[in-house]
Amino acid sequence: MYEALASADVVLHCGDVVQRTLLDELAGYAPIYAALGNNDVTLRGTLPERLVVDVDGLRVGMVHDSGPTKGRAARMRRAFPACDLVVFGHSHAPVDELGVDGQRLLNPGSPTQRRRQPRPSFATFAVDGGRLVDHRIHVVE
Repeated sequence: MYEALASADVVLHCGDVVQRTLLDELAGYAPIYAALGNNDVTLRGTLPERLVVDVDGLRVGMVHDSGPTKGRAARMRRAFPACDLVVFGHSHAPVDELGVDGQRLLNPGSPTQRRRQPRPSFATFAVDGGRLVDHRIHVVE
C-alpha cells in the first residue's frame, strides 16, 4: 500500500478517518481529499459529507455512505450527475462496477479494517486526458 501511496498524484479517502493525524500522514504523499464518515466524530464540521474533485480533468464524486446496494447505481447518478467516477466507503466491502450511463462506482474497501471481508484492500485508478483509463482494487497481503 505504501508503494502505491509513494507514486500517487492524489489521495482520496471516503471517510472513517477517525483522527486528523491519518489525513496529515496521507498528505505527506500527495494532495488529499476526504469525505466525512460516520465514525469521524472529531472531524465533523471540517470535512464535507459529499464532494466533487477534479483529477486530471476527470470529475470524481466522493461520499462515505452510498446507501443500500439495491438502487445504489441510480442514487449515485442522481447525487453526482456530472461525475464519471464515484468513490465511496462505509461498508469496507470492495466494489468496482459500472453504474448508470457508464458511471464507474468504486469502493476501495479498507486497508486497515477489513470487517467481514477476507482481506484488507485499497484501490487505485489512472486518468489520461480527463478519461478513466485504469481502475483496480488491490488486496493487502
